[in-house]
Amino acid sequence: MTSIRYNAVLTTYSHMPIRALLLILPLLFFLHACATSPDSSDDGKNWPASRLYKAGKDALKSGDYETAVKQFETLESRYPFGRFTQQAQLDVIYAYYKYDEPDSSVAAANRFIKLYPRHPNVDYAYYMRGLANSTKGASTFDNILSLDPAERDPRPAQDAFRYFSEVVQRFPDSRYAQDAAQHIIFLRNSLARHELHAANYYLRRGAFVAAANRAKYVIENFPRTSSVNDALALMIEAYEKVGLMDLAKDAFRVLAINNPQHPAVSTWQTRNPASAQTDGHL
Repeated sequence: MTSIRYNAVLTTYSHMPIRALLLILPLLFFLHACATSPDSSDDGKNWPASRLYKAGKDALKSGDYETAVKQFETLESRYPFGRFTQQAQLDVIYAYYKYDEPDSSVAAANRFIKLYPRHPNVDYAYYMRGLANSTKGASTFDNILSLDPAERDPRPAQDAFRYFSEVVQRFPDSRYAQDAAQHIIFLRNSLARHELHAANYYLRRGAFVAAANRAKYVIENFPRTSSVNDALALMIEAYEKVGLMDLAKDAFRVLAINNPQHPAVSTWQTRNPASAQTDGHL
């Protein structure tokens, strides 16, 4: 196409003297370059909504999340209404999440839910709130050390648990409901382990009543989690330490029924052979 255009130019000016043509050709080339090269001063100020959205989407696909956020926010500020803006407001939630800005991701999700509570894709905003919160507090240093999520600040996990529960309750038929339910199971176990860590902390420091109460909280609030049997074992030890043998025996009975192979069962039987035999566990 370019060669055709040049040939047309040469044909147009073929009647001119060679000397004049040599003078005008550089000017023609300069004008052509200015017309076809991108304007370096173009920072997107005059871009339509569709072009801004495409730029953000392309950046998102390529993993340039910072640029994606910038383009989506620029689109929203210049074109507050329209289908491209709505979609950008959804996509920026994910862009912030991938850019490791969970608070901004949650804020963007909350804004979308408030603005478009009946939007057909609002379930995605609810789901992303949970996903963003589930990663809060997890630093690269934690990942290197393989730190148990239960040892982190439990508040983000509690928020994530609440947000995922909303997805399951509000949108049971959503494409995100099943994954949200799996996250709920993981978070329940994580929160239960966190409480068990606290109970063990109290036990090691001789705060036996506080340890027993924390273990009891696990049993009452996180049933059917993997931490329940260990919480019962901790209650047995804590109650024994303060001489509350009836309560210790009750905890032992429940543990022996739920998990007869737990080490705390044999430990109790060794320390209290008469009691264990009376209860029918020997």
